[in-house]
Amino acid sequence: MEAARWYRLAADQGDAGSQVNLGVLYDDGLGVSQNYAEAVRWYRLAADQGNVGGQYNLGVMYAFGQGVPHNDAEAVRWFRLAAEQGDATAQYDLGARSEHGQGIPQNYTEAVRWYRLAADQGHLTAQRALGFMYHNGQGIPQSYTEALRWYRLAADQGEASAQNNLGSMYAKGEGVPQNYVQAYKWFNLAAAQGNQNAATNRDSALARMTPAQIAEGQRLAAEWRPR
Repeated sequence: MEAARWYRLAADQGDAGSQVNLGVLYDDGLGVSQNYAEAVRWYRLAADQGNVGGQYNLGVMYAFGQGVPHNDAEAVRWFRLAAEQGDATAQYDLGARSEHGQGIPQNYTEAVRWYRLAADQGHLTAQRALGFMYHNGQGIPQSYTEALRWYRLAADQGEASAQNNLGSMYAKGEGVPQNYVQAYKWFNLAAAQGNQNAATNRDSALARMTPAQIAEGQRLAAEWRPR
């Protein structure tokens, strides 16, 4: 593969971007034989130069034990370096690890901080996660209004779990008047993406709806477009 040849020429001269790209080729087996150890080697060379992509990808390799022994603490170390440079995915991953105590002590306040940084950059999963923290009052005072806001931001862009969570808030009347039509709409959209919880919730909502409400919910779901 010509890409691998040119990336290697630049990578051998210390170009961090090319080192990351060459690492990705080895990681995915594109144009070269898949070799996680080689991917790690190139990611590390880039990461040691402060390259955000190299730092994040190296963290992923430690997180999954690919090319290196599984090590959550090392994964956190590299995610943090990338997160501190503003990488939204690293910020989300660091938030998730803070929430669940993976490679780092569980700390909901820290989880909220990292989720918010990523969410403010438009990271959909972080927006949904931040909504969840507000919904449950973890690391931040409970606020259905804020939960709705963050769920809706992600749901409006097609994030299935956020759609399911938003539907649940409409079904229960949490922060909004109870509305099974809106609940059905969001459950239906999430279920169409394969979210099994949403499919179960949709079927539960159906039992409480009139035929006219079901038809309206189906219409709203059919007309919905991501923003």
